Amino acid sequence: MVQARDIDPSASPLDYYGYELRRLREAAGLKQAQLGSIIFCTGSLIGMVENGRRVPTRDFSERVDAALDTGGHFSRLVGLVLRSVLPTWFQAYAEMEARAAYISTFQAQLVYGLLQTEEYARAVLGVRSEGELDAKVAARMERQRVLDRENPPLMWVVLSEAVLHQEIGGREVMRGQLAHLLGLRGREWVQVQILPFEAGAHAGLPGTFTTLRFDNDPDIVYTEDFVQGHMTANPQALREGSLRYDHLQAAALSLEDSAALIARVMEERYGHQPALGRRDVA
Repeated sequence: MVQARDIDPSASPLDYYGYELRRLREAAGLKQAQLGSIIFCTGSLIGMVENGRRVPTRDFSERVDAALDTGGHFSRLVGLVLRSVLPTWFQAYAEMEARAAYISTFQAQLVYGLLQTEEYARAVLGVRSEGELDAKVAARMERQRVLDRENPPLMWVVLSEAVLHQEIGGREVMRGQLAHLLGLRGREWVQVQILPFEAGAHAGLPGTFTTLRFDNDPDIVYTEDFVQGHMTANPQALREGSLRYDHLQAAALSLEDSAALIARVMEERYGHQPALGRRDVA
């Protein structure tokens, strides 16, 4: 059993979540181990969440809600908790991304975060350190919920062909990621084009960028360097971003040819490999 510590519920979303979990568990007359057995986890995991030492996932929160009959209390809280896990400089962008009506992005090296599989995201986020990796992956998966809402944003993604060939996480992870991109064809509000190597010099050479458009707010262009991200609503930057994106779309393969290229790379480069094991998260 994890020793309880005093928590200030106003200190952070994670501390508030832990405070509420302990309060409602005790109100239900359950010990940590008892609640853990109900939701199929250990009592020590319950204790770590209550003490703010483990970030809960959405699945964990939904199971707690069902066990304690909270009316969805923790399922509502977990979104705030997971957003707080994101780097401080990225949180403002994530909030704007969740509100956008239209997202257009050019990605030179990686699949855009909203389209990553869990395994691909784990490999990307764990490239330098595995500290709090489960929480970071859960936070990225939480961002993707915007695509499942009743009125999702329209999204147009241009990926460099290099993204398909850069082996992230191993062959099976890449195969799953490319299969996921192909599966998105069933969502009419998500379109993916591939910028082929044959395009040569192109408008995206300066690097990855994303434009967010809103129904009632100014548009935003977002870029990143190796330290942090940068957002701007500067009209000149927006004009330049729009022009570059138009050129990239024109140079990219059609939607049909892009899907054919993804399928070909998936089979020729990543086909017929044994599955990798998956790691459990809270």
